[in-house]
Amino acid sequence: MLALKSPSMKTLYPILPQVSFAGKKLVGRVVFTLLIIASAAIGALAGMFLVYSTDLPQIAELETYRPNAITEIYDDQGNVIGSFALQRRIIASYEDFPPVLRDAVTSIEDKDFDHHWGIDLGRIAGAAWRDVSTHSRSQGASTLTMQLSRNLFLSSDRNFSRKFQEMMLAIQIERHFTKEQIFTLYANQIYLGHGVYGFAAGSQYYFGKPAKNLTVAEAAVLASLPKSANQYSPINYPQKALQRRNLVLNAMLEDGKITAEQANAAKALPITLHLQTQTNAIAPYFVEEIRRYLEKKYGSEDVHQNGLRVYTTLNLAWQKAATHAALDGLAVYERRHGWKGNLKNVLLSEPVESYQHPDWVDPVAPGDYVHALVLDVSSSSSRVKFGQFTATIAPADIKWTGKQAPSDILHAGDIAYVKIVSLPATPGESAKVTLEQDSGTQVALMAVDNATGDIKAMVGGRDFHESQFNRATQALRQVGSSFKPYVYTAAIDTDTLSLNDYILDSRTTFMTAGGPYTPGNYDGKFWGNLPLKVAFANSRNIPALKVAEKVGIKTVIDYAHKFGITSNIPPFLPVALGSAEVTLFEQTAAYSTFPNDGVRVLPRYIRKVTDYDGHVREENYPEVRDVIGAKTARTMVTLLQAVVQQGTSTAALKLKHPVGGKTGTTNDFTDAWFMGFSPSVTCGVWVGFDEKKSLGPKETGGQAALPIWIDFMKVAIQGRDNEMFAKPEDLPDEPDLRSKMLLATLPRSGDAEAGGVSAAAAPNAAPRAGHAQSRNR
Repeated sequence: MLALKSPSMKTLYPILPQVSFAGKKLVGRVVFTLLIIASAAIGALAGMFLVYSTDLPQIAELETYRPNAITEIYDDQGNVIGSFALQRRIIASYEDFPPVLRDAVTSIEDKDFDHHWGIDLGRIAGAAWRDVSTHSRSQGASTLTMQLSRNLFLSSDRNFSRKFQEMMLAIQIERHFTKEQIFTLYANQIYLGHGVYGFAAGSQYYFGKPAKNLTVAEAAVLASLPKSANQYSPINYPQKALQRRNLVLNAMLEDGKITAEQANAAKALPITLHLQTQTNAIAPYFVEEIRRYLEKKYGSEDVHQNGLRVYTTLNLAWQKAATHAALDGLAVYERRHGWKGNLKNVLLSEPVESYQHPDWVDPVAPGDYVHALVLDVSSSSSRVKFGQFTATIAPADIKWTGKQAPSDILHAGDIAYVKIVSLPATPGESAKVTLEQDSGTQVALMAVDNATGDIKAMVGGRDFHESQFNRATQALRQVGSSFKPYVYTAAIDTDTLSLNDYILDSRTTFMTAGGPYTPGNYDGKFWGNLPLKVAFANSRNIPALKVAEKVGIKTVIDYAHKFGITSNIPPFLPVALGSAEVTLFEQTAAYSTFPNDGVRVLPRYIRKVTDYDGHVREENYPEVRDVIGAKTARTMVTLLQAVVQQGTSTAALKLKHPVGGKTGTTNDFTDAWFMGFSPSVTCGVWVGFDEKKSLGPKETGGQAALPIWIDFMKVAIQGRDNEMFAKPEDLPDEPDLRSKMLLATLPRSGDAEAGGVSAAAAPNAAPRAGHAQSRNR
């Protein structure tokens, strides 16, 4: 049998040994090359890590990180009346951001936020490929964590080194913090345009509501802004903002965050904004006094970056009443004196389309006064613009000017002054306004609580945007006959006169250091022998000068200083008629002494200041001064009540409330004052021009200032129906009663320095030269 031999491997594959040897050699070379490349890559990466990590911040800093916060100013009821900040931000917790907002942000900015470890390699590769293929650096692939690391620690430069550092930081952040913590940091830090940072502040600014109350459409608007807050601003570019919002809604739909029905309903809605601008416009002069005080005591950085909480004495309702009363009073004055014209026209200086008046940054409401741009004029109407509103001025709105048609007094490009009667309920409709006038007259008002000295309202001028000069605290003006209470106080407190005395009102020549002085009365008449109360109530000049001469003008000046008047008053007899220059701030504080049984409480702006965490930085208490005896104070209240009951201020009887006060009018009617009080509140009002210029004939304190005081006091006395003044004869016999009252109101041992911003802290304008004899009204 034939034996078959099995073929050997060499027979079947004669070349196999040679191929195997060559392959092994090739594989070895490839592996060696790959090892070299890998080593080089690892070395390069290590080198890059060393190079780019040397300047990286410590992630541990985030554990104590707090972004710049807004310093908020509160009134006596906890309402926000102002704020200071470099960045407008409200620091919120994770729970403050509703799920709909979190879903909107992650859907458009970082779909895999809940799953990745800080970077998304797929997105980075795709963005890199598009950058290379388009030869640009326009594609972004940053996760929320990478955006956070860039916003907190890095620059916005578009280069490889910054991107590498961004990724490294993102990885470290993800290792040290939870997703909730990372989202919270991001949501508080992100810029949303118009100086607003963070979704909590963005919700308040754009929609006037807390973030918790956002709708799907509103959440989508906010989520659209991180990509480019300026480009997609719903204020500046509403159409782009609408398109971007709808893109966010589509992304949410794709991710299953909302239903198709929700998406369609939200996309059908317009973007409706309820802008909440800075609240400093409510009491701008008061808030400015607060700012100056805080910066002086704590420094600008602390005030504008660290989120102080400042609890003031102001009352929001009283402040609004004060502002409306002051501006309404000026409007009545302006109408009494007719249309003067001389309106500024902006056509030659800038295009009408781009004009923005400083007034327009403030929110407006019916009853407010604002400057408006005249867009066009015809014989039957004039169309004006203020902020986002337009209005039509009809012939009936200008009737008080004595002209028939708007075209008689208005021209396109004029800046008119109007009062807002009503605002439209729906966008696109016209507002209702009346034409008013701003001839340059100014006003100041200040009100304090008699018991505590708390400043409850302050108006420093007609328009803070036009002039930041505070006429309540800085303007030294002649006070006219509102100085006379110091004259009579000196006489009564020194027992020189009593309520039962009579004074002869007759032509008299007084011998003074400057020679013979023969003054007259306001009406040019002399009333003969008068009871003290009648002479005072009707502000007769001759009796006041006789009282001052009898008690001694230096004694009168000493008493004025005891009341807190810091002005340098020359010892001349005409000072008794009010030629001294005093601020409204000091006059108001001084007058509060009368209803306070002779105790003057220093005006107080601030009750308490805390840091952002609630730790008390300062706390202030009423600071009191004993000025005159209680019997003298009550006697003066009787005299000051007589001014209202039978003298120069009987218009105040319409209040049907116990009040007292005194008018003041200076020569040529340049200054009009009314200083008055109820048992609980003292308020002072001044009207005039900044320059020494007449208000016009018969513009006395009773004519120009008293109506403003009455309108304000209508609000201030609400709910105080049962209060009344104590009478001199009701004074208790206990001799140390007032001492006990003083001790009860003084700060306790160890308390913070009392007073807050006091008269000494308020800057004063330089006094005007010369002193003129003042009128008696």
